[in-house]
Amino acid sequence: MPATGSPSHLSEAGFEVRHGCYGLPTAVRATVGSGPLHIAICAEYDALPEIGHACGHNVIAAAAVGAGLGLAGLADDLGMKITVLGTPAEEGGGKVLMLERGAFDGLDAAMMVHPAAVEMDAMPGSTVSMFDVSYRGTPAHAGAYPERGVNAADAMTVAQVAIGLMRQQTTTADRVQGIVTEAGSAANIIPDASRGRWIVRSDTLEALAPLTARVQRCFEAGALATGCELSIAPTSPDYADMRPAPGLLALYRANAEALGRTFPDLPGGAAVGAATDMGNVSHAVPTIHPMLGLDCAPAVNHQPEFTAACVTPAADRAVLDGAIAVAWTAADLAATSRE
Repeated sequence: MPATGSPSHLSEAGFEVRHGCYGLPTAVRATVGSGPLHIAICAEYDALPEIGHACGHNVIAAAAVGAGLGLAGLADDLGMKITVLGTPAEEGGGKVLMLERGAFDGLDAAMMVHPAAVEMDAMPGSTVSMFDVSYRGTPAHAGAYPERGVNAADAMTVAQVAIGLMRQQTTTADRVQGIVTEAGSAANIIPDASRGRWIVRSDTLEALAPLTARVQRCFEAGALATGCELSIAPTSPDYADMRPAPGLLALYRANAEALGRTFPDLPGGAAVGAATDMGNVSHAVPTIHPMLGLDCAPAVNHQPEFTAACVTPAADRAVLDGAIAVAWTAADLAATSRE
């Protein structure tokens, strides 16, 4: 990727940089300008287990820093304060924690760009609840004394069957996803422990809460049927749905199109089941989260092929175009706010 910068580049450009903000050791806040219009640009960073930048956080962070560098010398003339927020752990709700701890207080707008297979001016983000599930049973010899065991793997199986049957009564916006990370180590031992990681999605927070409760009752059923002890532990705060600010979105789209980026019609929407912790920010501050197309279909986010797509010439262009479009959008917003 092009060397579009880091916190040290921002400090060299005149930003006041703070590290380890909001109780997160890898969070960064870099601010320049003293105007009344305060805009944040999110430099989101994270990676996925085993497949790295399969959601393009390298592109996101570089584009945000690039936009900040482009605006640094103009902020006061435009009547703006620009804050580049380094927001870690997007896959685990980092922005939700930063929002709760005041990172987005007093802002007039928040912006970021995100790579995808195709160009989109708005990501139709869903709500998400994420949690770990574990069962504790009693081990036993599976051949000689199986009746002495309490099978934790069976508890997980009962829960999965219950979730599968429940899906008939869920809406098209609902998703239940999970993996079993542990369910025993030998076929001749009754497993005394099983563990899994689960995600529940819906279109609004109001729909998410009862759906999550229904799913968790399926895990309670596994415990009741087998006699195991159940533990459910959230792995991140819940993500809210994405609510882009229409006026800000129109400014961005016009700027992106001026750079030669095109927005295809996507019947029925795209990435409907995707989610971002930027959704929570959008409920508190006027926000946009457009998607930069890498023209890499059928490879899509969270696939190894998308990791490869994020280090191509198309990704390099997305970094530069994203940075320029965000910077132009901030300048346009400053101009309209003075009218």
